[in-house]
Amino acid sequence: MSANVSTSPISRPYMTVDVFTQTALLGNPVAVVLNADGLSDTQMQAFARWTNLSETTFVMQPSADGLAAGADYLLRIFTPAGELAFAGHPTLGSCHAWLAQGGQPRNPDQVLQECKKGLVPITASAQGALFFEAPSLDSQEVPEAELAPVLQALGLAREQLLMARRLYNGSAWLGLLLDHPDTVLAVEPDFGALKKLDAKAGLAAIYEEQEDAPLIGRSSREARAFAKQAEEAAQGKSASTHPQLEVRALIGETASEDPVTGSLNAALAQWLTGKGLLQTPYTAAQGVCVGRDGQVHVQTGNNGKLWVGGHTITVTSGHVLL
Repeated sequence: MSANVSTSPISRPYMTVDVFTQTALLGNPVAVVLNADGLSDTQMQAFARWTNLSETTFVMQPSADGLAAGADYLLRIFTPAGELAFAGHPTLGSCHAWLAQGGQPRNPDQVLQECKKGLVPITASAQGALFFEAPSLDSQEVPEAELAPVLQALGLAREQLLMARRLYNGSAWLGLLLDHPDTVLAVEPDFGALKKLDAKAGLAAIYEEQEDAPLIGRSSREARAFAKQAEEAAQGKSASTHPQLEVRALIGETASEDPVTGSLNAALAQWLTGKGLLQTPYTAAQGVCVGRDGQVHVQTGNNGKLWVGGHTITVTSGHVLL
């Protein structure tokens, strides 16, 4: 970040971008301030607290080291409560905003983002979705004694939990693989208890492949997905992608549910594909419990690494005085 701190407001390009959706207002919004050089940490934190979105980002010129490594811009990512080293939907939404404002990547094949986690490559698919390369993942076992109060806060029985893992890729998550997608969708968290535990719980469950089975007996998400596919097929439209994973992100610190979460999906992808429980490419669904319909696509790149992506849509565009 530049050492020069602004003392009077400057008009800066500003956008809100909906991420992981092809339909505006059904994904996860991120507020993006461009040309943010000169802002202090205090100013950025205050604005992020004011927007009150899950994340607000600030796009700046890369650092000297970042520039030498080929970075196109430096991204600072703030929640209302503090700064993150990395987050997924802010990465994609900020890249969308930077490109929309005329950003030109140094490498025509990818955008290279610098953030506190390091350098994050971003590419675009032929269908217009943006994908980031999943950052390196640190993971640890979770002692049973630490699991018990979290499961209680989630209203889950121990037998409904298949696996648990602490996951960190710039954002910290307690990954919980549950026995069925309906279990994930039925959770009614005690956010007060989660806040006391300072828990960020990432819930996931894998859908079984039953494409020829009747809708009766399917989970509510599966029934909706297959009904939508049938309707679109009858109208001659391309069928929607049936999800292989159902995901929810429950955040104790803010006592809230995040609609669609890139960092969590990246961590879950590395964990679950590493265990051989999922194969790429696959689609994760997230957000139905908060009125959203997020679609997160995970694929393996030519470099053998996992890439996580989705569609992005401009919702507002203008300027902000900061």
